[in-house]
Amino acid sequence: MTPYPSLLKEWRKRRRMSQLDLATEADVSARHISFLETGRSRPSPDMILHLSDVMDIPVDARNQMMRAEGFAARFATTPLDDNAMVPIRDAVEWTLKRHEPYPGMVLDRVWRIVRLNRSAEVLFAPLGIEIGQNLLTLVTNPVMAELVENWPEVAHHTMLRLRSESANAGGLPELDAAARALAPYAKTHRDRAIGPTVPAVYRFGNQRVSMFGTIAQFSTVTDVTLDDLKIELFFPSDEASAAFLRSISASGDG
Repeated sequence: MTPYPSLLKEWRKRRRMSQLDLATEADVSARHISFLETGRSRPSPDMILHLSDVMDIPVDARNQMMRAEGFAARFATTPLDDNAMVPIRDAVEWTLKRHEPYPGMVLDRVWRIVRLNRSAEVLFAPLGIEIGQNLLTLVTNPVMAELVENWPEVAHHTMLRLRSESANAGGLPELDAAARALAPYAKTHRDRAIGPTVPAVYRFGNQRVSMFGTIAQFSTVTDVTLDDLKIELFFPSDEASAAFLRSISASGDG
């Protein structure tokens, strides 16, 4: 187990804070932060949580810090199918259902698919996308260059998102590896005007479907499971794509 002083120093550097920055934000002395990082002082559970709040550390990392000092983990990891998660599941299903006829999905921290709405199941069925599959397997597959006509730009923004999510979580090898795999494909066209978003333009046979996405996460999270979940909703970026999505949702034929 990584000792707490090393974890504190590592997270402080990840958040690009000096000891003085952290001390100022946490309203403690820089000397105390220094003593915590060298192990000369031992933190209380409240201090661990207080500094974690200041650095906006994910709840699973806070548990790791607590255990490193011999304290009990403070935050639970509750399975999504647990009875305590009924309101959460209801909120997720409500969101996915009402987003139809447009596709929506729920991903965990390493982009494993947790939920799909019916529209997503129908649209992405030809790609073998289903609950339990890791979406990173698809986005790093060379077939994406054939499936998405503007793949260099989409790959670029996907790579940036992977790097950002990994950094925020303290480093996730799965996301870092996927970002590296996308790097050779990633390219932006800075010499031309772009719209407010860069939609992914899919080719399904003779059908062209252009979509952009939004990401929703739970706020005021105190459970590791929820801290990891992301609801991703896709919207058509033109009327032809919207009409196609409405038609396949109504027919159920992908």
